[in-house]
Amino acid sequence: MTEKKKLEKAALNYHEHPRPGKTKVIPTKKYSSQYDLGLAYSPGVAIPCKEIDKDKQKVYNYTNKGNLVGVISNGTAVLGLGNIGPEASKPVMEGKALLFKIFADIDVFDIEIDEEDPKKFIETVKNIAPTFGGINLEDIKAPEAFEIEDKLKDQLDIPIMHDDQHGTAIISSAALLNALELADKKIEDVKIVVSGAGSAAIACTKLYVLLGAKKENIVMFNSKGAITKNTKGVTERQMEFATDQSYESLADAMNGSDVFLGLSVANLVTPKMLKSMNDNPIVFAMANPDPEIDYDLAIKTRKDVIMATGRSDFPNQVNNVLGFPFIFRGALDVEATKINEEMKMAAVKALADLAKKPVPEQVNIAYSETKLQFGTDYIIPKPFDPRLIGEVPPAVAKAAIESGVARKAIKDWNAYKSSLLERMGNEDKITRLLMRRAKSSLKRIVYAEADQIDVLKAAQQVYEERIAIPVLLGRREVILELMEELDFDSEHISIIDPKSDKQIPDLKKYAKTLWEKRQRKGITLYEAEKLMRERNYFAAMMVVEGDADAMLSGYSRAYATVLKPILEIIGKEKGINKIAATNLMNTAKGPIFISDTSINIEPNAVELARIAQMTAYTVKMFGIEPHVALVSYSNFGSSNHPSAQKIGDAVKYLHKHYPHIKVDGELQVDFALNRKLRHKNFPFSKLKDKEVNTLIYPNLDAANGTYKLLKELNTADSIGPILMGLDKPAHVFQLGASVEEMVNMSAVAAVDAQQKAKRKLS
Repeated sequence: MTEKKKLEKAALNYHEHPRPGKTKVIPTKKYSSQYDLGLAYSPGVAIPCKEIDKDKQKVYNYTNKGNLVGVISNGTAVLGLGNIGPEASKPVMEGKALLFKIFADIDVFDIEIDEEDPKKFIETVKNIAPTFGGINLEDIKAPEAFEIEDKLKDQLDIPIMHDDQHGTAIISSAALLNALELADKKIEDVKIVVSGAGSAAIACTKLYVLLGAKKENIVMFNSKGAITKNTKGVTERQMEFATDQSYESLADAMNGSDVFLGLSVANLVTPKMLKSMNDNPIVFAMANPDPEIDYDLAIKTRKDVIMATGRSDFPNQVNNVLGFPFIFRGALDVEATKINEEMKMAAVKALADLAKKPVPEQVNIAYSETKLQFGTDYIIPKPFDPRLIGEVPPAVAKAAIESGVARKAIKDWNAYKSSLLERMGNEDKITRLLMRRAKSSLKRIVYAEADQIDVLKAAQQVYEERIAIPVLLGRREVILELMEELDFDSEHISIIDPKSDKQIPDLKKYAKTLWEKRQRKGITLYEAEKLMRERNYFAAMMVVEGDADAMLSGYSRAYATVLKPILEIIGKEKGINKIAATNLMNTAKGPIFISDTSINIEPNAVELARIAQMTAYTVKMFGIEPHVALVSYSNFGSSNHPSAQKIGDAVKYLHKHYPHIKVDGELQVDFALNRKLRHKNFPFSKLKDKEVNTLIYPNLDAANGTYKLLKELNTADSIGPILMGLDKPAHVFQLGASVEEMVNMSAVAAVDAQQKAKRKLS
């Protein structure tokens, strides 16, 4: 199967299963009792209706309007697909809804309107506008998009934005401000060449002018050449940037220019044209999927170029997701009547300023960077930067208030920023960061049960998404048969059958290594060779010998059965007395690590402390600063029972031997997780003002029960158990784990291998 066919199949499967579409509506209020339903509908619902009838602004108090955006399109200019109509555009609009939710916790109804006439389209949107707190127009062709946006802005009193235009303009403007600073150039002095005259190019250029660029220094090209005062067949908006100068070609215009903005077609700019630009040229080549000049070619041609593209695989990606979720978040939170130029400029400056601030380790880890810092390869923030939600919406909200378009004031900006950061605890951004990091340096993972169809499905997804390089262990004929059924291309995949393959070059070598390691523990060479026919022993030895970077097993076998060969062959890391396990739970409060969930039944105080220390290290591996609570049924010595005292002793040990870890206890779980409650009752705690993200339980019963309860009752995604303290990367699936859980664990194994490799080099 070709890569294109694989993508087509995966995309269709993703959109259809387990239920069609990418979004759903869920209740936000209790509905379990007849009383609840009576408040939700009849007769209780009549009361807020009457209040809103008396004062329409009360609609923000009693309905979801204040957090609801309409993503509205007629499907006339979808992505690179053109005019495909409203039904075919719906997957894109649902995708936009998903981005609004996961980046800014904004709810969305996507509306696809079967109407191309601008006047009728405007009338339709006006008629449904009372539903929404804001409207994001999407994928509407120019020039109709300009008319539609302008008329709706004039006629409605809620924020309206056509993101195709303004999103790119806002992000690229932030990049331009920082690029000019690095190039030591003033915006009013630079010559700007624009390739493309569509809605996005015009919006970008207009915003550059607002930043201080002079129109006489701008040359805009459409497909026929430079737009001049004499050019025929151009729109009024394009004519706004008509030049008095005469240029024979794009190459002619670029000679002696400072900035190139490309929103046109691939490979339009040659190395010769790039060389003709002034010192420290700024090149924003944003044609998708291929830029106007290849990034690597541009860097090779000129070492002083400052470059941005629309691509995620190159530095300085101009990605609209840096803008629209956060701009609407700020606008909604002050009940703004519009998104004006002041608000856009506030977003530009907030993004530009954020790129100059120290980057959190979580972002460095996500993008596999040693240290991201302001410079030519980092002029705009990364999309996964968790600080965006706390920086851009407040800037936009302040601008709305100061420019007089806000209907609601924000009195405590620190509290507002805290509320924004807390909003984002309900999504699984950590999983996406984990996947991105795994992909940055591919590791070889051996799957010891690859003849199980779900394990093979997970390995296929890992291979096709380039999360890791799978090595498949199991019955060869079964694996090959299943691979054919799954359309899993086996050409570049290693398949090993330790039980049946007659010639395995490494088997005798592995057996000899095992025998030498355990000959004084009753293992003979013959028995070692026999054990090497067992898949988990073979997989573990592959990792020890460096023929694989990590191993995964346990889908079909008892946990202890799988753990035994791992401990015998891989063993514990130097200085570790006992291994342990943690589970990462993606909860409504954000990621929470729970330890020890699968190994140590009744650890003593010192062992608990070491489990906490290993868990803190694992949490850091995910790019999160660990805030650790050792939990009990008591709080800070309120019980003298040995179980509670054990927790207290473990905390004392941690404070003495690992003072750098932010840890405290003993704490009841509600006090551990409720920061306000904890601060009110225990202001002396070393976890003061911290959001606890790591819970250490006194025994296996409590930890295992808690994580499984969370998983089943709250449908919280679980990643784990993650083994801690092994000398080499090896992890054990839960019995009957889902394909998604195994894919997540594959990413954990890959990142674990990356970390252990780094530690050996350091």
